[in-house]
Amino acid sequence: MEGTFLPNRPALPLQLTKPTQSTQQQRLGFNPTTLPPQPPSPQSFPIDPLVQHLIHLSSPPPTATHKQKPIRSVKSSNTHIEFPATRSYSKKHSPNRTHFRKPYSSSLLTLEDPKVQLAGIDGDGDGSLDFLSIECKSMLDSILEQTSSSLHLFFYSVKFKLIELDLVSLLKGLDRSGNWEKALSLFEWVLEDSRTNQSFNIDNQMIELMVKILGRESQHTIMSKLFDKYGVGDYSLDVRAFTTIIHSHSCTGKYEKAIYLFDRMKAIGLSPNLVTYNVMLDVYGKMGRSWDKILNLLTEMKTEKLEFDEFTCSTVISACGREGLLEEAKTFFASLKAQGYKPGIFTYNSLLQVFGKAGMYLEALNILKEMEENNCTPDLVTYNELVAAYVRAGFHEKGADLIDTMAQKGLKPNAITYTTVIDAYGKCGKEDKALSLFNVMKKSGCVPNVCTYNAILGMLGRKSRSQEMMEILLDMKSNRISPNRVTWNTMLAMCGQKGMHLYMNWVLREMKSCGFEPDRDTFNTLISAYGRCGLEIDAGEVYREMIKVGFNPCITTYNALLNALARKGDWKSGESVILDMKSKGFKLSETSYSLMLHCYSKGQNFKGLDAMAKEIYEGKIFPSWMLLRTLILANFKCRSLSGMEKAFQELQKHGYKPDLVIFNSMLSIYARNKIYDRARKILDLIHENGLQPDLVTFNTLMDMYARTGECWEAEEILKSVQNSGRKPDLVSYNTVIKAFCRQGLMDEARRVLSEMTNNGIRPCIVTYNTFVAGFAAQGSFLEVNDVISYMIEHDCKPNLLTYKTIVDGYCRAKKYQEALEFVGNIRKMDSSFDEHSLQMLASCARTNVL
Repeated sequence: MEGTFLPNRPALPLQLTKPTQSTQQQRLGFNPTTLPPQPPSPQSFPIDPLVQHLIHLSSPPPTATHKQKPIRSVKSSNTHIEFPATRSYSKKHSPNRTHFRKPYSSSLLTLEDPKVQLAGIDGDGDGSLDFLSIECKSMLDSILEQTSSSLHLFFYSVKFKLIELDLVSLLKGLDRSGNWEKALSLFEWVLEDSRTNQSFNIDNQMIELMVKILGRESQHTIMSKLFDKYGVGDYSLDVRAFTTIIHSHSCTGKYEKAIYLFDRMKAIGLSPNLVTYNVMLDVYGKMGRSWDKILNLLTEMKTEKLEFDEFTCSTVISACGREGLLEEAKTFFASLKAQGYKPGIFTYNSLLQVFGKAGMYLEALNILKEMEENNCTPDLVTYNELVAAYVRAGFHEKGADLIDTMAQKGLKPNAITYTTVIDAYGKCGKEDKALSLFNVMKKSGCVPNVCTYNAILGMLGRKSRSQEMMEILLDMKSNRISPNRVTWNTMLAMCGQKGMHLYMNWVLREMKSCGFEPDRDTFNTLISAYGRCGLEIDAGEVYREMIKVGFNPCITTYNALLNALARKGDWKSGESVILDMKSKGFKLSETSYSLMLHCYSKGQNFKGLDAMAKEIYEGKIFPSWMLLRTLILANFKCRSLSGMEKAFQELQKHGYKPDLVIFNSMLSIYARNKIYDRARKILDLIHENGLQPDLVTFNTLMDMYARTGECWEAEEILKSVQNSGRKPDLVSYNTVIKAFCRQGLMDEARRVLSEMTNNGIRPCIVTYNTFVAGFAAQGSFLEVNDVISYMIEHDCKPNLLTYKTIVDGYCRAKKYQEALEFVGNIRKMDSSFDEHSLQMLASCARTNVL
């Protein structure tokens, strides 16, 4: 069948007729009696039931009654203690990372790892309450009998008794009994009362105790809000307490607060330890634009004679990865080895992540080789980063193949492994492959995590596959996976589809009602969603609101703004955003450059496009797979054959694998320029690269035959698509209709239209305009009027092109007076047609008359 698409002949002769039964029939009119009824309009995306499902999944479980005793589970002396969640401060409301590949950092490996934390407070993990006085024990029992909602009233009723008690011991007792949340309620109440009445003495020991409790429970959002509200700068806390609070601010994006506390602890004479410095390195890494500050911290550590550990090195390299500082990461790594430092698994994996983000899979393979030569055995994270490097370079199948390789080496792929490939499939339009891998993942016994579900929901949302989204939400429920803020952000992102922006405020309100306060990523999502709807003014308002509530813009924020501008082709404003980013110390990411290329192409700024392309080809901007791919697509929008060919050659030169979108674009540009030998070569390359032509490929081939006048060949491809089990889309049918109309075979075109509507596809303005052009070219103006009436009757209003095509048809037939009469009757047929366009058509007709 492949050979029939592009027959090997030097020319493609016209085949104007083909004996079919329909061509011998009497000419049919274009009216409701000769065409099947219109299929119903496609239903709008049903976001309401999806959000209702999400609200249900986000609702916390019913709280335990006061008669139920909390269950405490202690597995060993240094393992995590499990407590029941009985109020809105449950862990599922803590901030969740938007990425499923967590960077190696000190924060993750020293403060969040439960094996590193003490099981109890002050090293006492046996749960004994013998240290409590009789009065404290009595008060503890009374507190435990209260429900969470009645605690504050109870505290007021026993305020004078509480004043006489050792509150530190009471808080410690509540925590030891498995009620850290009630300890938090008491602590908050005491703080609030002290602000107004100063009845209690809040000392360092009490604050340090609560910091330890909240730190152990990873309640970073609560801790950050609590000590942001009441302040801790005036207290002489120990280094660990300061470090834990700094970490909580870092986890919630309050980097300036973290830096303030770090400076404050040094100002009161405390010497930061290695963990503190590692946390601060992570703060600056997350904050961005801080490479010079990171270098200053490293110098300070050397001055304090603190030796770098694995966390230090991996955190610094991870910071480079976030900012795209490839050379800085390489230089830092080389300097470590030059000083005799022997990298460990965490450092190597962090470097792999840097290369993985850039899609530099060859460099990633070199790191793997170095690890093996240095007897550093690759672990699960190592292979996860290799998978990421492959998929970022466009080698999705090689990334998927690594899953089998891991199993052969005794490493069981985890949710991160599968999610990386699933997400890559989804982003390149291979939704069915992604869902197939998702099923393989579950059959293998690997339980999907919330990031897996978020990736699939986002993928299905982009394609408006609402029923499958509903099934995924039900699957989340069956696996007891609670949605996180990213899940809600994904739902907000779906509102960026045409006509759905009105739902954004409602979804945001429901998100907040479920306990998920908007974070910086939420604002970035809103900016991007409004931009996709073409509402750049609203995107700008969200940006200003984001600044107003205290969130600093990050590289993602600027990219969301660039995305909104790229859709409008506003390259001048895009350049202003780029200048603003550079002036504020941001290093542009490949996404930033990619969006700027789209700005130039959409705005038809060929000079700007060529200038940036030159910088990429010369290596001033790293020529990643994404950027070279964007150059191909940007030049395609500008119909620049030479620009596309240059970018395609560069992509191949760097060893990147073209995806089907690239091949389809190259096929289309060759078809448009009637370079059929190169079109055949592209079709061969699709198969040689193990890809299967998709509907876009077939539509492009149909268009090529339509352009050469081979309308029957175009229809043969349409039939082959149907025979292969695929469903042709509106573009498929419009292309074949265009092929017949161009050859004057209007009855054949009507036959294809009937088939199209019978298959449930509604004609669009392009379909009707094609018929108008075909009838007008034949001088069949009665049929033209039938088409106009049919359009209006079926809620598809003719546009300026429709009417101009008719006027031009009259003029070509030298029927100038009829042209003027037609223009004069337009408002009778279509009262909504605007006066300015009407005057323009009249002027065109009068010019020909004169």
